[in-house]
Amino acid sequence: MKFLCSALLFLMLAGCASGPRLDTSHPSVNHDNRVQFVIVHYTSASLERSLALLTHGQVSSHYLIGDNASATIYKLVDESQRAWHAGESEWMGRTWLNSSSIGIEIVNPGYRDTPTGRVWYPYSEAQVQSLVVLLKDISKRNKIDPRNIIGHSDIAPLRKLDPGPMFPWKRLADEGLGIWPDAQAVARYKAQYVNQLPSITWFQEELARLGYPTPQTGQLDVATRHVLAAFQMHFRASLFDGTPDAESAAILRALNQS
Repeated sequence: MKFLCSALLFLMLAGCASGPRLDTSHPSVNHDNRVQFVIVHYTSASLERSLALLTHGQVSSHYLIGDNASATIYKLVDESQRAWHAGESEWMGRTWLNSSSIGIEIVNPGYRDTPTGRVWYPYSEAQVQSLVVLLKDISKRNKIDPRNIIGHSDIAPLRKLDPGPMFPWKRLADEGLGIWPDAQAVARYKAQYVNQLPSITWFQEELARLGYPTPQTGQLDVATRHVLAAFQMHFRASLFDGTPDAESAAILRALNQS
């Protein structure tokens, strides 16, 4: 009975000549796409477990790339909807990036700790090829700035390590899907910084300029080390201990002046 009354009321209002009219003849030019960022993750789980977690758990992502021979791309959440993959996060001053990003998970164990140190798992060639195809499509449709194709560790350096040091950032950048420093510029700047390393304040300012959520304390505190380590893992995966050095400074300068 309640439903019937509601339906009758709707019909009465719809037929009322004095009701409001929707005018769409004045579209605003002041808008852009909701999607500004693409964030890449690894799952730390098998394909079966990853699908279960991302479809019925407390987290989700728009896409999942499997670890089978063809590296199947699974679409789990429509791009118009918000997925729960970024958590507490920040990039370029924008926070809580679930609302403004597309999340891509890749089936990969991440790492294992051994008596001789941490061992990271590589990504398969099929996974990389699937990722390139997917990123090109997403970037074209959403006009994503290459600087905003980033990893979970970039936006949450205090708590996340994915997609890890085995992730092929340079290869993506070569495809126009990210940024990478010019090697000659890095060598030139590194020669300048070998004898005189920039201050911690300089590192913090340059990291923030690049997009990283960096404290501006002038001190090499724990948070700054985590941010610097995330930056190093992205752009110099051979050593990412969070220690300021000439090569890290050179890479930072080359990126921010490109």
